[in-house]
Amino acid sequence: MWTGIEEGVAVGAKTGIEADQLLERARAVIRAEARAVSALEARVSQDFLRAVTVIAQAGGRVIVSGLGKSGIIGRKVAATLTSTGTPAFYLHPVEGLHGDLGMVGRDDVAILISKSGETGELGGLVEFFSRSGVSMIAMTGRAQSSLGRVATVVLDCSVDEEACPMDLAPTTSTTVTLAMGDALAVALLLQKGFTAQDFARLHPGGSLGRKLSLRVDAVMVIGEQVPWVGQDETMRRCVVLLAEKRGTVPVLDAERRVIGVVTAGDLTRLMERRADALDVPVREVMNRSPKLARPDQLASAAVYEMETHGIMALPVVDDERRLLGIVHLHDLMRAGAV
Repeated sequence: MWTGIEEGVAVGAKTGIEADQLLERARAVIRAEARAVSALEARVSQDFLRAVTVIAQAGGRVIVSGLGKSGIIGRKVAATLTSTGTPAFYLHPVEGLHGDLGMVGRDDVAILISKSGETGELGGLVEFFSRSGVSMIAMTGRAQSSLGRVATVVLDCSVDEEACPMDLAPTTSTTVTLAMGDALAVALLLQKGFTAQDFARLHPGGSLGRKLSLRVDAVMVIGEQVPWVGQDETMRRCVVLLAEKRGTVPVLDAERRVIGVVTAGDLTRLMERRADALDVPVREVMNRSPKLARPDQLASAAVYEMETHGIMALPVVDDERRLLGIVHLHDLMRAGAV
């Protein structure tokens, strides 16, 4: 068993704690925090809905504030709100009283985070928000605290104890507060009808932005590179297209509507059954309920469809099911759709 660190000093050498004891303590921390987050679920009720309503109806932004570890959690909550369609920013409670209150508008709403609800440095902000008519949502472990009594809404983030063995360092309480903040952001996302396209607009950079903004029409094959056959043609013609055009051939009617598809797998199964496979009409082989894609569909959604159904390509069609192109799984993968 590995029991040392890079310098070769035994784990727990200074305290006499064995490696197994350290591992068990670490696991106990995770169990304690998991229990606290699970218990939080029962407290997501009418006050939570009131908080969502207050934020959704506010005409301005969400101001998030807290000190110390609460401030760190506050920064994360503000960032999550902003990235999911609810503009927010973090305001340091001390710096706010030294000029940064100019960022606050009368249509804003504040989320104030304090485990005890008695953080003195928040007092100046509370007074300012009260005078300015800014609604305040308290995320605290003590609903009857000074902060809780003046808040418009209180979100109960209380915990029985911290995971810290001395019950001092904010551990369980910060995890619970972060979970409550995430729940609030997701509820607001749903309330506002925030979509994947909205998310992509706010995250244009990197692989995530690529995944969320890439559409099928940017990757699909078009023009003469798109194979197709009529249902009355024989598989002799279809075999050539399957070999030349990457193993998937849409079947069209007289109006160029997709009525089926033939794949290399269909050909293989046909040849196992029929000696005259090349003379069989396409209509007897084609899949009459093919999976299709739309040009404005997210490329990542097309990848999911293909992986779910075990297929390598999708015909791309318009509203009338007329063939526009074909999109291949390998092309989507290379384009960064996943």
